[in-house]
Amino acid sequence: MLQQVSDQMLLGGRIRHHLETIYHDNAEGLSLDQLADDLLALMRLEPETCLAPGHINHWTQRDALVITYGDSILRAGEKPLATLKRFLDEHSDGVLSGVHILPFYPWSSDDGFAVLDYSSVNEALGDWSLVSAIANDYDLMADLVINHCSGRSLWFENFLQGKSPGAGYFFTASPDDDISAVVRPRTSPLLREVETPAGTEYVWCTFSHDQVDLDFRNPEVLKQFVSILRLYLDEGVRIFRLDAVAFLWKIPGTTCLNLEETHEVVRLLRTLVEHARADALVITETNIPNRENLSYFGNANEAHCVYNFSLPPLLVNTLVTGDCSYLKRWLMSMPPAQNGTAYFNFIASHDGIGLRPAEGLLQDEEIATLIATMERFGGQVSYRALEDGQRKPYEINISLFDALQGTTAGPDEWALERFICAHAIMLGLEGIPGIYLHSLLGTRNDNQRVENTGHYRAINRHQWDFDGLEQALADGTSMHHRVFARLKQLLAIRRGQAAFHPNATQFTLHLGTALFGYWRQSLDRRQCIFCISNISPVAQPLALSDVNLTDTEQWVDLLGDLQVDRQTGVLELQPYQSVWLSNVPGYGLVPAGR
Repeated sequence: MLQQVSDQMLLGGRIRHHLETIYHDNAEGLSLDQLADDLLALMRLEPETCLAPGHINHWTQRDALVITYGDSILRAGEKPLATLKRFLDEHSDGVLSGVHILPFYPWSSDDGFAVLDYSSVNEALGDWSLVSAIANDYDLMADLVINHCSGRSLWFENFLQGKSPGAGYFFTASPDDDISAVVRPRTSPLLREVETPAGTEYVWCTFSHDQVDLDFRNPEVLKQFVSILRLYLDEGVRIFRLDAVAFLWKIPGTTCLNLEETHEVVRLLRTLVEHARADALVITETNIPNRENLSYFGNANEAHCVYNFSLPPLLVNTLVTGDCSYLKRWLMSMPPAQNGTAYFNFIASHDGIGLRPAEGLLQDEEIATLIATMERFGGQVSYRALEDGQRKPYEINISLFDALQGTTAGPDEWALERFICAHAIMLGLEGIPGIYLHSLLGTRNDNQRVENTGHYRAINRHQWDFDGLEQALADGTSMHHRVFARLKQLLAIRRGQAAFHPNATQFTLHLGTALFGYWRQSLDRRQCIFCISNISPVAQPLALSDVNLTDTEQWVDLLGDLQVDRQTGVLELQPYQSVWLSNVPGYGLVPAGR
């Protein structure tokens, strides 16, 4: 027994334990010891290495990422990745610590998420030297598109010919298998019929027939992805986004979602990554109901970060209805992330506003009203298939600025203030913030791109001309300039407050339905910040007695819009106005740098 405990304290023993859990039903003829050695060798790690300490926060309040495609900004005569770095260097003003570049590999469909070759950079974007240049100056998040690859990749072409690498790499099933319970985000047929040297086979396609699911029951697939991780680390990637990982392991007759083997693969990858680079992070992209999403924290031994997928639909719903009841109820139910884990907060991304994460949090009629409002604002709705063949709304496709142009009553004059309010709420919450580039710039719906591509998600994937963007940002009267300047101001204030550390204490305030608020306290308990927003189009009084400010301290609004006068006892918040009331302004401010 003592020897077993000792082995578990070494890296080799931990890797072996992960593999035993993953391959418990598939270990016949498989040497787990050899596989463990192979994985360690691929990552250039020694089995006798002592395990890294847990519960370490590799982030602070200074961390904030921008999310973007590699070609969201284009400049004539320059590779898009170089243009992206130029934009970050010239315009981010030090308020962005990192960048998530969406798939920058050669691809065949789904705007990068049908990967042809994981080891190459799409020549249209640039090369590895440009990726590494960004990683030298910013924390780089890259996608590990781990559930599937392109149906036109070399791996799949080899699969069709029975050649390696590729033979045995893809999950197949029989049309007679019980797949009735399988949960999917699409309405296309799950199985794709193909011809191979072994005869007709049916490959599993969770997303589309050009995105063929990989079979991690085959250890060679796992080894390929560990090699890819090592390559990305060598090129400077620090944060690994495991795309669509919830669908990774399949067992017909089940939902094929969030299976225990999937969770153990995430634990294995975390163990390998954090021993290869101490501050490397694994973040899971699991667009699923809230309780299932939270399970990817494990016991602080799985994902370092999980996407806070319920935040976008709940926050947008709050701001278009003027009622924060659902958002407040959800926030009260959210457990604090343990040290060594953190929420990744966002409101908009390259995809739409997911509706699955709102299941069980918003009532059906509330979702229906939200959808109708977004359609009125130019949005589109994507669907997924149910077991009975029916369709159910899966996500709303719309730019965030257009989503917040009004309320359920229609567009109004408060679009900018509502948009800034959404970000003030998000930026103060427990967790690490991620802001989509097109939110940072106030980009509107790109209906022409939808028409050109035939895909609803293209509505929020605009491509800017660099010179045109420069002109828009230089024009102090343009909405793009106003949005960008105010969001950068919020980010600059946030990064100087210890109470906004991603793991600082958070409590929800009870201020009625039109005022949404929460209280943050720094890890050393010296700084407190009350974050309160008027989420309605009508001015709202805030009684200081309701907030319970400490009488012995002087309170200041970090956003600078209101003077806190204890004599009057009441602050009046204008429509969509936010305040960050702090007892120690600027506590936690540190010198500039990464």
